[in-house]
Amino acid sequence: MKSEPDIGATAPVPIPSDGLILLPVRDLVAFPGIVFPLAIGRAQSIAAVQQAVREERQLGIVLQRDPADDDPGPDGLYRIGCSAEILRYMAMSEGGHHLILQGVERFRILEILRGTPFPVARIQTVPERDLSTPEIEGRLMLLRERALELLELLPNAPQGLIESVSSADDAARLTDMAAAYSDLPANERQEILETLDLATRMDRVSRVLAHRIEVLKVTREIGRQTRAALDDRQREAVLREQMAAIQRQLGEEDDRSAEVLELSEAVAKAGMPEAVEREVRKELARYERMPEAAGEAAMLRTWLDWMIELPWKLPETSPIDLTAARAILDADHFGLEKIKARIVEFLAVRKLSPEGQAPILCFVGPPGTGKTSLGQSIARAMGRSFVRVSLGGLHDEAEIRGHRRTYIGALPGNVIQAIKRAGARNCVMMLDEIDKLGRGFQGDPSAALLEVLDPEQNATFHDNYLGTEFDLSKVVFLTTANQLDTIPGPLRDRMEVIALPGYTAEEKLEIASRYLVPRQVRTNGISEGQVSLSDAAIARIIERYTREAGVRSLEREIGAVLRHAAVKIAEGATPPVAIDLDHLDGILGPAKFDNEVAMRTGMPGVATGLAWTPVGGEILFVEASRAPGKGRLTLTGQLGAVMRESAEAALSLLKSRAAGLGLDPGLFETTDIHIHVPAGATPKDGPSAGVAIFVALASLLLDRRVRSDTAMTGEISLRGLVLPVGGIKEKVIAAAGAGLHRVLLPARNRRDYDEIPQTARNRLDFVWLETTDAALREALEPEAEKSDAP
Repeated sequence: MKSEPDIGATAPVPIPSDGLILLPVRDLVAFPGIVFPLAIGRAQSIAAVQQAVREERQLGIVLQRDPADDDPGPDGLYRIGCSAEILRYMAMSEGGHHLILQGVERFRILEILRGTPFPVARIQTVPERDLSTPEIEGRLMLLRERALELLELLPNAPQGLIESVSSADDAARLTDMAAAYSDLPANERQEILETLDLATRMDRVSRVLAHRIEVLKVTREIGRQTRAALDDRQREAVLREQMAAIQRQLGEEDDRSAEVLELSEAVAKAGMPEAVEREVRKELARYERMPEAAGEAAMLRTWLDWMIELPWKLPETSPIDLTAARAILDADHFGLEKIKARIVEFLAVRKLSPEGQAPILCFVGPPGTGKTSLGQSIARAMGRSFVRVSLGGLHDEAEIRGHRRTYIGALPGNVIQAIKRAGARNCVMMLDEIDKLGRGFQGDPSAALLEVLDPEQNATFHDNYLGTEFDLSKVVFLTTANQLDTIPGPLRDRMEVIALPGYTAEEKLEIASRYLVPRQVRTNGISEGQVSLSDAAIARIIERYTREAGVRSLEREIGAVLRHAAVKIAEGATPPVAIDLDHLDGILGPAKFDNEVAMRTGMPGVATGLAWTPVGGEILFVEASRAPGKGRLTLTGQLGAVMRESAEAALSLLKSRAAGLGLDPGLFETTDIHIHVPAGATPKDGPSAGVAIFVALASLLLDRRVRSDTAMTGEISLRGLVLPVGGIKEKVIAAAGAGLHRVLLPARNRRDYDEIPQTARNRLDFVWLETTDAALREALEPEAEKSDAP
């Protein structure tokens, strides 16, 4: 044992005769007879080594189960280790401690002693049995042969190691040597150390060597093929350079050769997949041989340009910052809290699993509610480029898959064109108006989109123009639609639908103040502070000049107001130019919309219903009148079959309840009833007007007015039940926007309450209906008021 440092005299720890100082190690397994270096740094390890050096003791090298554990207890150590002789101990001036050790023999830990500053254990040595059987000899020959074959495959294998293996005649020593120098994980080397039966241990190590030999052979073959391919390319490049130099010397260089050389270099830099590059080079060689006057030359050159300019390489992207993403969404959009929370969840999944298959989000809502701008915000949050593809009116499958190169003027499909515009293979692509896809004799574009949007297929998307596969799996696809009904079922199944409701008046006011007014100020060349548009004026524009779910018309009206201010500023008016309520009639003209509810419901027989449309909710009026006749029912207003049946059901229900309501049953035999839903040019259908029709009929025949502050929706049954309907959120927003104060809704639609925006909840009282009797009780004014209405 050699020791260079001066070991201080500290109180030694008594070691029993069958005891051994343990040295726990990470990722290192010692084997008998093997010399190995070891660096130590833990205080207890340094103390253990120093006592072993002073007393010229061996150390017990034992692997700890958890490499991250700085202070492993008895349960944190494997029970079998290897004793080792300290050949050299060096304490460096910078504080490091290094050992050179040689394994001696295996041991089994019987007990770890308590109360010592470093691990000390009572052990039992495990001597190697001397087996000289024909089976062991045969295994030794096989093991030696495989070890030498492995060393031949390894680059720069030490000559001394090769000689040691060649001359090894000790089966146990050669087995342990092969295991010690293998690249197996520490836990697998520990399993070999714990394999005490020599034959079993030799078989196991022999299998490890055989596997490693196969891996090295495959690696060497791949390297040989790669070098051969590189050699061919380098040879071609050198020959082309020499040919170009000869042509320059002879003055024979032509534009085509320079062009082909430039294209060849561009292909090499494009980063195409090997199969694609092979196809492109094949076409490039054909282009080089083609006469310039050939008609196909221009088409082929255009194809080559497309192949070279496409972003084949995957750009590096920074990790998604969810805090920044929330800030971007809040800065770009007001409200939409649940939708923004779902987008943050979407981004979190992309951050945790970049290679995973994230869902394709489909934003569904009325025009002007911010669907496209949400996609732009997602792209900003992900740090990727954004590109939009409009699908409205598309009726040719080739617009998605591309036209074949045989056609004059052929181009790739819209998806590939968008990726080229984005300049990145991992862009955020918004497929706009997916509900307005057409279908013609040229094919079905929605069927072509199935391959684009399917994560299992789009990694090998085939564009007819390119003629090769292009990987779309890294593209983040988003879609928008105004309604779901017109989206084909298989296409809808591939997307997660996120509904965007219309905005309430309060939300529109906030959006106008934060976004629309500043944007229109910039658009119209007005400087900050040159114009003042009051909130009251904006609120009046919202209430009397627009009636929409989104904010597009609102922005147009604000733009008209600011253009009027811009004229005044340009004519020399002293800023700021103030615009208030009094100025709107002179700028925008008379109000386009009035509060019709109070005017129309001022007489019996008129009820206010709620309707859903693809562009948001609306209020509708149900008018009923009567005249002497023979009990006929007339329906007008372009009512669909379902709505006509609702009217017939409402009349039948009213007849069955006539006695309870104080009506003469014979009245229905001598009275003709006419039900009309105004806006007769607009088709209407659906069951949700049942309650409104029933209330309007009851109001007419009872001669009692319907409350002018109340709107209602719901389907009715002949038993007098109020049944649930759809579109509650949009209908309630429409009621709030019309200035109503109460809404009557089916009790079974209470589940939709959480989806209603808080601003609409604050403005309205909600009445939940179980029966039509409750509808009459809540809808009709408490006292009958006679009227001269027909």
